[in-house]
Amino acid sequence: MLALDKLTKLVKKRKRVGRGGSRGGTSGKGHKGQKARSGSHGVGYGFEGGQMPLSRRLPKRGFNNVQFETAYAIINLEDLERHFNSGDEVTKDVLYGKGLISKRKSTKGQSATLVKLLGNGSISKQLMVHVDAVSKSAVQAVEKIGGKVHLLKEM
Repeated sequence: MLALDKLTKLVKKRKRVGRGGSRGGTSGKGHKGQKARSGSHGVGYGFEGGQMPLSRRLPKRGFNNVQFETAYAIINLEDLERHFNSGDEVTKDVLYGKGLISKRKSTKGQSATLVKLLGNGSISKQLMVHVDAVSKSAVQAVEKIGGKVHLLKEM
């Protein structure tokens, strides 16, 4: 059985190299070279012995669209079902007040966070929803029970 007094017997003792002549002239560090010197071994990740590293030899090409993408805060039908009553009006400010979205700072001229309604889950309450984007299944589900979806800005 494992106990605190027996714990030290399970831990293997580390060999303390370079502390005298007990292991011969090299003290277990091999012969010369960078790793045989005192202090930390200055070989970093990706170091190739002074040769130009692979990450710097390969060409940096292509295009990254991250800075131009349109980021949406996602709201699902199940979120609306859980947090709203029948007849409520769903806007960005109301969603922010209930903690369902977070306001982001203005990027690329956008005044606030863009909100997209997706059709995950089901809804049984009539709601007036004001969002920036919406999926077809979400529009069908909301309008099927008598609610309305209003797009704030046509994309």
